Formats: sequence, structure tokens, C-alpha cells
Amino acid sequence: MTTSENSEGQMTGPVGSKAGWVMLSITRITIGFYFLWAFLDKMFGLGFSTCRMEDGSIEVMCERAWANGARITEGYLGSSSGPFADFFANLGTQAWTDWPFMLGLLGIGLALMLGIGTRVGMWSAIAMLAMMWISHSWPNQGGNTTNPFVDDHIVMIVAIAAAVLLEVRYQAIGFGEKWKRIDVVQKQRWLI
Repeated sequence: MTTSENSEGQMTGPVGSKAGWVMLSITRITIGFYFLWAFLDKMFGLGFSTCRMEDGSIEVMCERAWANGARITEGYLGSSSGPFADFFANLGTQAWTDWPFMLGLLGIGLALMLGIGTRVGMWSAIAMLAMMWISHSWPNQGGNTTNPFVDDHIVMIVAIAAAVLLEVRYQAIGFGEKWKRIDVVQKQRWLI
């Protein structure tokens, strides 16, 4: 596809394969769903990583669900490894850490899935994923078993950055194109 010129002489629209832009949007939406599902599972104990019993059954809203008052970050941060393990384990003992973590999962998930506020969502996701990598996947430490440096946290950081930074130009799927036309978003470009 080629670009077209708008009334101000600026180039608009996708360049290259329309299917490529659609796949870029699908990548963003898929990663957004990854974050949103993590929020929903931890909030209500839907049985993926929260409230799955040892026999494989699922007890929705079990005592490990955040909506039932469970501590969400304590177990994950308590199992940290690497040179910052003590720092992250200490953070896990503080109840306030559940709030930014859960709000981050929800906000990142919605921003990426809807295609609005994706710059804020991108930077938030990069910060969250980097901290998760540092706390558990430090080279030769923790759960990073197939590559000394790159794991799913790093891959998602790169994919989110690529999708969001490219979709500033054109978004094939999502509400981003309409969102960019709102007056406050046009004046405050960081809201894209």
C-alpha cells in the first residue's frame, strides 16, 4: 500500500502490507490480553495461576484471589533470585505493592487491547516486565533456563515497543485512530 496526502500535505495511512499492519495490531492486542487476563485471574481466581487446586480443579474466588483479600505480590516477589532478590523479596512483604501491580496489569491490558493510551501503556509495560525480568530471570539465576539473557519478558518488551511506536503512524485495529483526533490528545501527544 502507499500513503496518501491529507489537506495539510502530510502523509497518512499505512505504508507496506496491510496484512503486516493488521498483524502488528493483533500482536498488540494479544499482549494486551495477556496482561488483562493476568489481572482478571489474580483478581477473581479464575484458575490459571490463581485458585487452581492441586487436583487440577478450579475454585473461583478462593482465598488466593485478590478480591478475597489475598496478597498478590508476596509469593512472586518472595521467590526472587539474583543480585536484587533481597530488595524484591522485601517489596513483596509490603501490602501496598499489590495496588500498583494490579492497576498496572489492568491499565496496560486495556490500553494495548483498545489501542488508546498506548504510549503510557508501553512505558508501564516496559517498566513492569523489566522489573519482573530483574527479579526472576537474571542471567544464570532463577527461571531463565533456555537463554542466558532473553526470555519472554524481553521478547514482550521488544514487541510492545515495536507495535506502539509503529502504530503511532497507523493502527489497523483498535480505537487509536479516533483517539488521536481528540483535542486533548492532539495537544498532549504523550497520551497517544
